[in-house]
Amino acid sequence: FAGFALAFAVKVPLWPVHTWLPDAHTEAPTAGSVILAGVMLKAGAYGFIRFAIPLFPLVAVEAIPLFMTLAVVGIIYGALVALVQPDLKRLVAYSSVSHLGFVILGIFAFDPQGVEGAVYQMLNHGISTGALFLLVGMLYLRRHTREIAEFGGLWSSVPIYAGIFMVVMLSSIGLPGLNGFVGEFLILLGAYLNLKIAVYFAVTGLILGALYMMWAYERVMWGPLTKAVNVTIADLSRREIAVMVPLLALMLFMGLYPRPLLNRMQPSVEVLLARVHNAQAQIQRQRTMTASTFATSTFAASSLLRLQR
Repeated sequence: FAGFALAFAVKVPLWPVHTWLPDAHTEAPTAGSVILAGVMLKAGAYGFIRFAIPLFPLVAVEAIPLFMTLAVVGIIYGALVALVQPDLKRLVAYSSVSHLGFVILGIFAFDPQGVEGAVYQMLNHGISTGALFLLVGMLYLRRHTREIAEFGGLWSSVPIYAGIFMVVMLSSIGLPGLNGFVGEFLILLGAYLNLKIAVYFAVTGLILGALYMMWAYERVMWGPLTKAVNVTIADLSRREIAVMVPLLALMLFMGLYPRPLLNRMQPSVEVLLARVHNAQAQIQRQRTMTASTFATSTFAASSLLRLQR
C-alpha cells in the first residue's frame, strides 16, 4: 500500500509531495497546463480509488487519519501560498493543490457522500481550473506577462473577458448554482460524519480560497487603468468565446443538475465502500478479540496470584 500511495500522492499531488506542480504549470504552455489540470492530475486520485484502496483495504482504513491530515494541511497550505502569489498562473497552480486536497479528504472519508463528492470534484476541477488556465493564457497572449501588478482596471477594456473570468472564478470557489459547490458540499458532508475536526479546518481552506480568488480578480479587473498598454487590449475573439461557452455551460449544468453524473458513479462507489466496510468490520473484530484475550489473560493471572497467596 505504501508504494502505491506514495506514487499516487505525487501524481495528485498531495502535500508535501506537491512541489513539482507549480513549476510544471508555470513553465508549460497553456495547452499543457489545461491537459495537466484537466486530465493528468486526476490519475493520482483515480489510482487511490481503483487500485490502492481496493487492493489494500485493511491498510487504507488504518491510514485514514494520516491521509485526512495531509489533505487538510494541503487545503490550507495551498490556499495560503496562492494568496501571496504575484504570478496569476502560479496562483491557479497552487489553487490546484488546495482543491485536490478536498478530493483526498472525500475519498478517505469512506462515506457515500464523501467519495461521490470527491469524484465529482475531480470533474469540477478539470473544468474550472482548465478554464482558468485558458483565460490566463489568453491574457498572456495579449500582454506577454502574468504578473498581477501589471494589470488593473481591465473590466473597462475587456468586458467580455472580465465577465467570463468572473463566472469561472465563482465556479472555482464553489458558488451555489455552479459546479464547484456540489462536490465540495458532498465532501464536507461525508467527512463531517466521520471526522468533524477535519471539516473545521477544511472550511478554513474554503474561506481562504474565496479570498485569494476574489482578491486576484479585484486587482486584475477592477480599479483604475494604471498602465496605458492595458487600454488597448483586445477583448475575446469569436473563436475564444466559442471555446469558453461549452465550459461555462458545463459549470452551470453540473451545478444545477448533478444527479445524472452522481447516479452513474454510484454503483462503483458502492463496490469500493463495501470492501472498505468489510475491512473496518474485520479490524473491529480483531480489536475485540485482542481486548477479550487480554482481559481473560489478566483475569487468569490475577486469579493465579490470589491462589498462590
